[in-house]
Amino acid sequence: MELPADLPRLRKVHLIAIAGVGMAGLAGMFKQRGVTVTGSDEHVYPPMSDVLARLGIPVAEGFRPENVLDPDVVVIGNKVSRDNAEVQAVLSRGLPYLSFPAALSDYFLAGRRSLVVAGTHGKTTSTAMLAWVLEHAGRDPSVMLGGESLDFGGTFKLGDGECFVVEGDEYDSAFFDKGPKFLHYRPSAVILTAVEFDHADIYADLAAVKEAFRRLLRLLPPGAPLIVASDFPHAVEVAQAAPVTATTFGAGQGATWRIGAVRDDGQTTRFDVRSDGRTEGTIALRQPGVINARNALGVYVLARELGLTHEEIASGLASFSGVRRRQELVGAFGGVVLIDDFAHHPTAVAGTLAALRERYPARRLWALFEPRSNTSRRKVFQHDYVTALAAADRVVVAAVFKKETDPVAGESLFSTAQLVTDLRAEGAMATAGESTAAIAGEVSAQAAPGDVIVMMSNGDFGGLRARLVGILSERFGTG
Repeated sequence: MELPADLPRLRKVHLIAIAGVGMAGLAGMFKQRGVTVTGSDEHVYPPMSDVLARLGIPVAEGFRPENVLDPDVVVIGNKVSRDNAEVQAVLSRGLPYLSFPAALSDYFLAGRRSLVVAGTHGKTTSTAMLAWVLEHAGRDPSVMLGGESLDFGGTFKLGDGECFVVEGDEYDSAFFDKGPKFLHYRPSAVILTAVEFDHADIYADLAAVKEAFRRLLRLLPPGAPLIVASDFPHAVEVAQAAPVTATTFGAGQGATWRIGAVRDDGQTTRFDVRSDGRTEGTIALRQPGVINARNALGVYVLARELGLTHEEIASGLASFSGVRRRQELVGAFGGVVLIDDFAHHPTAVAGTLAALRERYPARRLWALFEPRSNTSRRKVFQHDYVTALAAADRVVVAAVFKKETDPVAGESLFSTAQLVTDLRAEGAMATAGESTAAIAGEVSAQAAPGDVIVMMSNGDFGGLRARLVGILSERFGTG
């Protein structure tokens, strides 16, 4: 179907399932370019409802054919299926339509130098870091990421510079486009942060995940930078399929660029950047742990490839504020620290807990974990979560999130009870929280000054954050 790819002539666009992080960002970009934007979704709630309201974009609650007025093009999110009422209206009327990543590519990435940050873990933080380093150095990049940048104040930014920094998501694009989103992103450089099994609802096994990343790397043009995290063997293996030679980074001895001498003073993480046996200089980050030092090093290596100096990169990284819900410090309440994190894969859970141990070494660490992602709701990593969560002093595991669009058979369903039993067998103090209210009640009853409490979920955890802020404020005060 022929699409109106000339953005200046595009007058109206309608987005079906507009309240997703990426879709809302895309809507904002269209709006900033002077296009009239409408959208629809179900169960729209903060923060995306607030984001769309700030952007002045009307959102219809629920999917109905009358929501699709006379758009020049319709963007269909991967949340909806062919039998969606608005999709049926689009098809019956012969309206032009495309997926979110295709729209981003056709209307915004074309003509730009696309810097794609991909990987199972760390891509949102690394995308935000890279964009901020370029911004801080005066390069005025554009950016699209899958989280809210605290520096840019949102999920996107349109700049006038040549570079567009884009988070490369391996999830599928739409019901009519089952390939990974990042295949649309015209990469002229790639940072590959990690490759592990994830997205068990759409990938059959690790081999399928690896092939998806190979397909991305095969799109790189000759001479393009490819920066690969050597701490993840599958990432190194996948990089061998690329038409360019990879430059490696990581904490291990085999990397071309290495993290050296990590130290944390309670406020700042510092590490040395080492290459070919020499120290290039020191990086300081507000964010804790090796997990963030690795993200920063990958950004550092690509930024050097783009012509930035050590001083420019170090200054940008030192001023990087972070991404909402990535080890985000919610507040301190009479000595109780509350942190909100997106971690849901066991590797990310383990990395987050290790980072918090570095930042708060002598304090009791709580891990509140919700099995909510399409992978964590399955038994795929049942035992791996034992190893990851056993690093905490107190563990509270929520009930498995129920999701009508992704039902899981009983024999494949993740077991909260089994996780708690296995954690106790390892000597950990673990309990099951049957509801958000029960988890909040347990924290209220047993938290003490000096505790560090981290919530880990790829969703809103049933509003747990707001509950805990209220409870901890009332019990301990602030500061």
